[in-house]
Amino acid sequence: MELAVRAAAASCSSYPSFQRARVPRRSPGLPQLPARRVAVAAAIAVDPIQDIKTEQNDVSKTEVFACPVCYEPLIRKGPPGMNLSTIYRSGFKCLKCKKSFTSKDIFLDLTVTSGTKEYSELKPARTELFRSPLVSFLYERGWRQNFNRSGFPGRDEEFQMAQDYFQSVAGGILVDVSCGSGLFARKFATSGAYSSVIALDFSENMLRQCYDYIKQDDTPLNTNLALVRADISRLPFASCSIDAIHAGAAIHCWPSPSNAVAEISRVLRPGGVFVGTTFLSSPTNSGPFSAGALRPLRQIVGPVNSSYNFFTEGELEDLCRSCGLVNYSSKVQRSFIMFSGQKP
Repeated sequence: MELAVRAAAASCSSYPSFQRARVPRRSPGLPQLPARRVAVAAAIAVDPIQDIKTEQNDVSKTEVFACPVCYEPLIRKGPPGMNLSTIYRSGFKCLKCKKSFTSKDIFLDLTVTSGTKEYSELKPARTELFRSPLVSFLYERGWRQNFNRSGFPGRDEEFQMAQDYFQSVAGGILVDVSCGSGLFARKFATSGAYSSVIALDFSENMLRQCYDYIKQDDTPLNTNLALVRADISRLPFASCSIDAIHAGAAIHCWPSPSNAVAEISRVLRPGGVFVGTTFLSSPTNSGPFSAGALRPLRQIVGPVNSSYNFFTEGELEDLCRSCGLVNYSSKVQRSFIMFSGQKP
């Protein structure tokens, strides 16, 4: 992992800045054509692939999406902007591995398996649980509210605590990973503190539920908020392209927290901030993910593996540092912890 972190740091320092192509000066002795005729001739003579590559340089200045297979920047065809409407009307393609991505339903699917017809795979039960339509529906209708039994302060206070950590990256791009039904992504988007907010989750039904809430509450559809399906261990962003990453009550559900935090470190810009919340490890773990709390769901969604990844505060700090994050800090209230690290 240490080698991976060093490689990511090297890629950040050497990551190219895309510049708009310069127009070559007219060679002496060649007749100067009127500008309109030059444009028409260029449109006829230009190779389609070359035209796409030129478009890539223009788009790459504002786009952060990358291919989840090879991490090459994606080429976008469609209207610019980072909101639900423009993303839905856009197509994305990787020129290196030729894989295409489009918006399915109301979210952009940037998983490795996007577009597969025959292949399917199951994630651990704790991941599959949140893909259930029932759990997605219940998440903000009682499920998340039960977290206060373990010391979670509640949506508004947790949001403000996260905002305090993100002060140094205000105005940048924020990704709310494992966003669920968009409980915090919607607040980040309407706060006006960020140029763009990306609500990211592996669960299709959670993203659909997020869209339903957007239509119901005061989150305008033209807000700079995009819905993206992706794997936390294979984030579809260019290295050093994201300013802030939030993971609310999520790390204990991830199949491999170390791989996920390493990915978070890779995509954060130098100075970028990661903020997460979770349940601290305790002898009972009597929160909403305990065997007793999950028992009623077994009758509806089938067997549920309750072996979530609960950590001590020391383990979380060690994990962040081993993935290259610095300036670790945390706030603890009973079994609740909000922790933060920064990309050097």
